[in-house]
Amino acid sequence: MLKLIIAGVISAVISYLLGSCNSSIIVVRLLKHEDVREHGSKNAGLTNTLRCYGKFPALLTLIGDLGKGIVSVLLSILVFRIFIGEGSFNRQTVGYISGIFAILGHIFPIYYGFRGGKGVLVASSILLVIDWQTFVIIIPFFAVVLLISKYVSVASISAAIFYPVLTFLLHYFVQHEPLNTCIVHTALVAVTGILLIYMHRTNIQRLRNGTENKFFKKKNTEVKENDNG
Repeated sequence: MLKLIIAGVISAVISYLLGSCNSSIIVVRLLKHEDVREHGSKNAGLTNTLRCYGKFPALLTLIGDLGKGIVSVLLSILVFRIFIGEGSFNRQTVGYISGIFAILGHIFPIYYGFRGGKGVLVASSILLVIDWQTFVIIIPFFAVVLLISKYVSVASISAAIFYPVLTFLLHYFVQHEPLNTCIVHTALVAVTGILLIYMHRTNIQRLRNGTENKFFKKKNTEVKENDNG
């Protein structure tokens, strides 16, 4: 039990610290010598980087945010292998927990005054490592909602709501996971979904007010905060 706790603490710390390496902030500082949080929507995420600085910085941000989520999960799994041995833990459980801490690091980065992005990309990257079946469904779902609604925030919130439902259905009926394990995984995914929705609370208010900025629309001089990352 002590080794399990130590492995859990180490993997959580590693995931949070890696998550705190905000790709948008790093890329914009290196390439433009500016703070992305002082421009556009003031959100340190992919969409604001794309709108304010163009495709190349946005591409680097995309790669960085996806990469740190993947690395966080892989290192966490490695830590558990070292401390308690292969086959003595559930990779998906470790991955989901690691993902939550990586997302927390992205949202509240210790290196940047706890002001980061919204965690959507990092959440997606976790699925690449531990649950590809959910990934290949949730990403097209996000894209379809985005195309229909024209709002990144609506697509992100919809995906966050659909995420735990899809996880339960796939894990229980397709992957035939034991019910108790399936419930644990669905609960961890629900925590992620709730966290992502909470980070879009201002977007929800603007959607109600009819002031949310659409993604497929030429940006004005002043960009509203409707983005993710």
